[in-house]
Amino acid sequence: MYRVISGCRSCGSPRLESFLSLGETPLANALLDEEGLRRPEPKYPLDVALCEECSLVQNLVTVPPEVLFGEDYPYYSSFSDTVLEHSRKSAERLIVSRHLDADSLVVEVGSNDGYMLQYFVKEGIPILGIDPAPGPAKAAQEKGISTLCTFFGKDFAARLWDKEIKADLVIANNVLAHVPDPNGFVEGIRAILKDDGVAVIEVPYVRDLIDHCEFDTIYHEHYCYFSATALVTLFQRCGLTLNDVELYPIHGGSLRLYVRAQGTEVKSVRGNLQEEADRGMTEIGFYRDFALRVKAIGHELVTMLRDLKESGKRIAAYGAAAKGATLLNYFELGRELIHFVVDRNVHKQGRYMPGVHIPIYDPTSLLEEMPDYVLLLTWNFKDEILLQQAEYRRKGGKFIVPIPHPTVV
Repeated sequence: MYRVISGCRSCGSPRLESFLSLGETPLANALLDEEGLRRPEPKYPLDVALCEECSLVQNLVTVPPEVLFGEDYPYYSSFSDTVLEHSRKSAERLIVSRHLDADSLVVEVGSNDGYMLQYFVKEGIPILGIDPAPGPAKAAQEKGISTLCTFFGKDFAARLWDKEIKADLVIANNVLAHVPDPNGFVEGIRAILKDDGVAVIEVPYVRDLIDHCEFDTIYHEHYCYFSATALVTLFQRCGLTLNDVELYPIHGGSLRLYVRAQGTEVKSVRGNLQEEADRGMTEIGFYRDFALRVKAIGHELVTMLRDLKESGKRIAAYGAAAKGATLLNYFELGRELIHFVVDRNVHKQGRYMPGVHIPIYDPTSLLEEMPDYVLLLTWNFKDEILLQQAEYRRKGGKFIVPIPHPTVV
């Protein structure tokens, strides 16, 4: 069902230095129904390493993508107002800067439920979405967004090339980390990109993951965790140039990369690479104390929750997200401490968190049940969620934000 890699996913080097183990965990998005509660849950090792050759941080275990992104995949981007607003601004900016019109073609790889392509469709710009998850792909199609439900790589890109499908703009947001073969994926982007086109790729930034101790963004779907240093060599290997880079706070800290078949690095790229070198991000020492800080967060959070429980407080959680599954399972936070989880995503409601088997309800349950505290598992959308739950907070409810250290708000 899974394999342990022996060489770097990007450069192939065997010089992989492990720095964190989260033990054996269930798949973070493998939500359970009532029948699933009665069956044994598969669990897989979750160990992270640095390639000392090209600086790519990566999981050492490969669970097949067909298992991760199959029929029951529950993540739908459009349930987050923050994601929608971020995507709208990005789309509008790209339409202007790239002079996109009815004669252009925008291809998004990992297009999910059409959360971003919808903004190009509104402007009459031809689009094509590609996503392997049947549920989100169907949701996009029902919105009138042309979407192919398949995995993307160099072989599939070759078939698009044969059909003379070439893109002025390729978008790949939060998908590069989800592919076990980054070379094949980037080669596929190069194959469908016009010579004067641009690929805009967003990835969570490993610098912020380490700095803010965002260990819960580590799960089996994320095969890799990227720095600009690791990406430059990956793109060069595949015939592309990292032309520009921008930093955004979304998802706990992300890089937006502008990649072309032509062009040279600009000041932002050189500055980012220099900063990473100065901070030692190409060396294992940068990552060494990460595991100790993760354990410290766990000790503080578990102690806080147990003290609250022993004092008679009721605790719920917000966000049936993959990062929540990592945190709950690694810290062994089950139903003895957390009564239920709420989530806006209707595809998750009525199911159970993997491993810990906490039930998932609609967010209206917070006002109906009025738990004293809510553990905010989707801390990356803190501002959005606190605003949505203003009434719960007005009535005395409190949130616990676990990352970068447990805080009550």
